[in-house]
Amino acid sequence: MKTSASIQLYDTSLRDGAQSEDVSFSVEDKLLIAKKLDELGLHFIEGGWPGANPKDILFFEEMKKVQLKNAQLVAFGATRRWRGKATEDLNLANLLKAGTEWITLFGKSWDLHVTEALGITLDQNLDLISDSIDYLRSKGKRVFYDAEHFFNGYSARPDYALKTLRTAREAGAECLILCDSNGGMMPWQIEEILKVVMKEMGNPIGIHAHNDSEMAVANTLTAVSLGVTQVQGTINGFGERCGNANLCSILPNMKLKMGLEVLSDDQLQNLRSVSRYVSEIGNLPHNKHQPYVGRSAFAHKGGIHVHAVRKNPKTYEHVDPEKIGNQQRILISDYAGKSSLLEKAKAYNISLSDDNPQVQKILDKLKMLEHEGFQFEGAEGSFELLMKRALGTEKRFFKLIGFRVIDEKRRSDPHAISEATVRLSVNEQVEHTVARGNGPVNALDHALRQALEKFYPVLSEVKLLDYKVRVLTAKEGTASRVRVLIESGDGQKKWGTVGVSENIVEASWRALVDSIEYKLLMEESS
Repeated sequence: MKTSASIQLYDTSLRDGAQSEDVSFSVEDKLLIAKKLDELGLHFIEGGWPGANPKDILFFEEMKKVQLKNAQLVAFGATRRWRGKATEDLNLANLLKAGTEWITLFGKSWDLHVTEALGITLDQNLDLISDSIDYLRSKGKRVFYDAEHFFNGYSARPDYALKTLRTAREAGAECLILCDSNGGMMPWQIEEILKVVMKEMGNPIGIHAHNDSEMAVANTLTAVSLGVTQVQGTINGFGERCGNANLCSILPNMKLKMGLEVLSDDQLQNLRSVSRYVSEIGNLPHNKHQPYVGRSAFAHKGGIHVHAVRKNPKTYEHVDPEKIGNQQRILISDYAGKSSLLEKAKAYNISLSDDNPQVQKILDKLKMLEHEGFQFEGAEGSFELLMKRALGTEKRFFKLIGFRVIDEKRRSDPHAISEATVRLSVNEQVEHTVARGNGPVNALDHALRQALEKFYPVLSEVKLLDYKVRVLTAKEGTASRVRVLIESGDGQKKWGTVGVSENIVEASWRALVDSIEYKLLMEESS
């Protein structure tokens, strides 16, 4: 196996990743992500295809003002068109205008693409590869060559696929990247073909895998084990169709499983924050079940599991989560046992011993509520309140006297009118407020805040970040029980609360009240 010093980390999130469905990066987005990737310690950042769209042209112009500390920016493009000369090719001209030292050029390795997609002869394709790389080299550029569909091409016609690689290397390409462009190869196929290529061509060789068969990470690590010198992928595996090889799995696997010091300890600890950052910039929810960096990657739910990890995390954790910037989480559900409950109590600074009779009472209450439809895995704010209510340590900041919500639809108004009335008692003082909102829950939220903010100004910091409604038993139709999950935040912390009822407004009220009480509880204990 090659040492880590010989391995180049190449990120293509800004080009291949941006081709993912539902992802659209603005120029400013790409600039921000490029800086994060540089901080992570990657060696190369593929910025896009200059000339493909105005956004990428502007991005490369703006990047000329950015001083990268670890990475080098790479422009990406295709070999020249088969009609014409390299000196007259617009694509190659745009690559030169990007102003990067490095250019990644892709060309055809599969005879099927040459004869059917391009409609040219096999020898003409070799001319495109040679002429394009030679021209860029004559302009002082350093070139990586992406051998598109290489593994398919080799499987169909190995002699020609190898000939394309030789042509690229003889023209001056500094690394030959073998691409599983269709994402259909298996690790044993990658190994068999790569062994031949390494013997015939030698290094530098790279790997670029797509994930259509859920094998991109496995195929990439197989290539690393055989000694490739460049690893390409994207953050979170973003990419066309099913995505690209996921660097958020590849990097920790290389460092923690294969012993390759591709990143420093500090850089690896930033991996989860970079993963979440890229998702956030891409306006996509972060995949909580993603290995290593997902919120659920080190979450434990079953009582047996929790009991074991309390004694020794290694029993159910393959690595220390803090090495990737993640953390262990103990989930509370009807699968929970005493170990889960005690671990949660400890996290909430609640003094609770194994032999406390309240432990079983809380467990019984928890399981009963979950049977009714409550879910506390995403509503730990409500669960902490549940524990403190059961122990008699919860402070009641206000009492509900009553609330009413009216929805009215008038013929002349295109939108329904929602109005909520709330009557509360705060320190034996009755507050009666009325508010309108964008729907009944929003109106109720406004009325509740109006009643309380004069007593608790800190509630103005609280924002509703997410609101989910789940129908629990559809067989009752519109009378079905629903679960409302609310995520709230104050700019510093986020917390979840839950409410369940056959009445969606009442379920929402319960979740809203828990959210506000949890915030006030945090303020009092801080």
